[in-house]
Amino acid sequence: MSVKITGTTIRMTRGDTLKVNLTLQHKNGEPYTPTNGDKIRFAAKKNYSDTDVLILKDIPTDTLLLKLDPDDTKSLKFRDYVYDIQITYANGDVDTFIAEATLTIASEVD
Repeated sequence: MSVKITGTTIRMTRGDTLKVNLTLQHKNGEPYTPTNGDKIRFAAKKNYSDTDVLILKDIPTDTLLLKLDPDDTKSLKFRDYVYDIQITYANGDVDTFIAEATLTIASEVD
């Protein structure tokens, strides 16, 4: 398998497909089901001070499936990147529920 997830660290082979099902819960541990108007997105950069977002993906609220396609990573260098995942609720409130996480793009044999 070319993908390994430990906590919020994702390690994957450049140019492979990543599929991760998310689960959402309130701070008290109760499950949260997105409502109409909620939006969830994944964003990755070289580092937090960088202004260029390298990967920006909307995560469908009906499936909660984060999918990175081969084109999303095939041009990235082999290294660690940072990512976060946030939900914008229908009322406009924003919650970054995965922050300061690491995406490692590992080498491949061409």
